[in-house]
Amino acid sequence: MSGVLIVTGASRGIGAACALLGAAQGFKVCVNYHSSADRADAVVAEIEAAGGQAIAIAGDMGAEADIIRLFERVDTALGPVTALINNAGMTGNVGRLEDMTVADMADVFCLNLIGPFICAREAVKRMSREHGGAGGAIINISSAAARLGGANQYLHYAASKGGLETFTKGLGLEVAGQGIRVAGVQPGVIDTEIHARMGMPDRAADLAPSIPLQRAGTAEEIAQTALWLISDGASYITGTTIEVTGGR
Repeated sequence: MSGVLIVTGASRGIGAACALLGAAQGFKVCVNYHSSADRADAVVAEIEAAGGQAIAIAGDMGAEADIIRLFERVDTALGPVTALINNAGMTGNVGRLEDMTVADMADVFCLNLIGPFICAREAVKRMSREHGGAGGAIINISSAAARLGGANQYLHYAASKGGLETFTKGLGLEVAGQGIRVAGVQPGVIDTEIHARMGMPDRAADLAPSIPLQRAGTAEEIAQTALWLISDGASYITGTTIEVTGGR
């Protein structure tokens, strides 16, 4: 494959795995990050050491101005985007509904749902054949929480990911005739730092016995699915989200 890939939230975890695999498959990659410049630079360095091309761009993917600036910088440095992975996200504070604040709800929905809307809008402007583009693919990283509900932990996170899956369906239908495919990946329990950032560092190991495959997944397994959905191998797939959950 070749083209220009933007991965949001790509300094760690699933995002970093997507950036590395995308570069290995021939994409020029934009590694977006919010605050971990050193880790984003390390991802870029690994890509370059393997002979690939990548740039790191800071930006809050819940802020419209930062998103527009990122796409404009990619236009100049790498060329128009041909593949976008909307990965940046947050769980918010863990707790029950009665303990949630409006500010925390707003932060979660802004990054997890409004941000992907804006990123996809900017991508469509560049990919769409109606705008002179050559087509492309948009992949939204959801969560099994969209299906399971997030009760007693993160209702706002689960609801935002449910909205993201509805967006995946609707946008896929909207741009299908413009040369753009839209699909989602729904990870289950994945062994990344997100659990520690939630204050539950042992969560992946604790949940492993409840997963039919008896283990947590890896960031690389999610990346493999995301990059396959971008590829010609998934050329007849759009408007749907694939569960990658070990059967959970």
